[in-house]
Amino acid sequence: MPPSMKKKLLELLEKDKEFKYAVIGYLGLDRIERTQTAILEEAKKLWEEVKALRESQERLWEEIKALREGQDKLWEENRRLWEEVRALREDQGKLWEEVKALREGQERLWEEVKALREDQRRLWEEIKALREGQEKLWEENRRLWEEVRALREGQERLWEEIKALREGQGKLWEEVRALREGQERLWEENKRIWEEIKALREGQGKLWDEVGRVWRYVKSGFEGIREALGVSFEEYVASFIRFMLYELGYPEAKVEVRKHIIHEGRLIELNIFSEEPLIVGEATLTIKSIEEAEEEIRKLNERANIANKLYGKKPLLTILAIGNAPEETIDHLKKLTSKHGIKLIIGRELKEIF
Repeated sequence: MPPSMKKKLLELLEKDKEFKYAVIGYLGLDRIERTQTAILEEAKKLWEEVKALRESQERLWEEIKALREGQDKLWEENRRLWEEVRALREDQGKLWEEVKALREGQERLWEEVKALREDQRRLWEEIKALREGQEKLWEENRRLWEEVRALREGQERLWEEIKALREGQGKLWEEVRALREGQERLWEENKRIWEEIKALREGQGKLWDEVGRVWRYVKSGFEGIREALGVSFEEYVASFIRFMLYELGYPEAKVEVRKHIIHEGRLIELNIFSEEPLIVGEATLTIKSIEEAEEEIRKLNERANIANKLYGKKPLLTILAIGNAPEETIDHLKKLTSKHGIKLIIGRELKEIF
């Protein structure tokens, strides 16, 4: 390109915004810019999610602190219960000692009764009083046992509550651990997003290089087509398929003409063939009738199935290329190829493409 034309293009890009946006849209850079904007929005949402996770984590710690305080209160209450039980046991020992003393006193009273019969009336009254006191003691003792039994039942409930608290505490720790793992995964995902942005920026530079290579390849393809006018129709079709595979992302694909393979003792010729990616094609200059069209489709499907068995994979493309055919035959071929998933290439369409 002459320097003056380059200078004029640069001036237009700088001054004419409509021309500048048209060039950007043609090159696909607006899609890249939209993609980058979407990535930045997604990163912003990720930061908001991390902030929400941190707030939730702080609330969890406050809840755990409250549980620990409640647990300390339970231990203090349990300690007081044990002190109360200990005091009850000491009182019970004193009661037994008092009963023992009463029995000893009762024995002395009987001895006194023997010795002092004249005071028999007072002794009987004293004995009656002792019996009433003894019944009161038994009643008090019974109430003490019921109180101890109730304390034991309350203690069992306390142990069950402590067990439930420990189980809940274990679940809380598992939840905290899961939150930490999720937080680490968020940081890892954010790191990958930044790496993807970096790769996109690097890919943007590569895109410009790829555009230049595509234009050079298209130019060489035009030259190859012009040279193919003096060779066979199969070579002409193979040149077109090479260009098509390049656009599909297979720049190193090797397209062969008249490839011979052996299947079940038969030698089979494939007009158009590529192993990687697997392409099977038939090329014929003319098809005169609908019957010939159906026979070509049958042969092509047979060869595609053979290639599938030999190479262990289905063909990426199955292609039928014809130089010319009557209009009704072409219409029938379009229906058949659409039905069987075959790409149809017609000679005059190749001329229009190139």
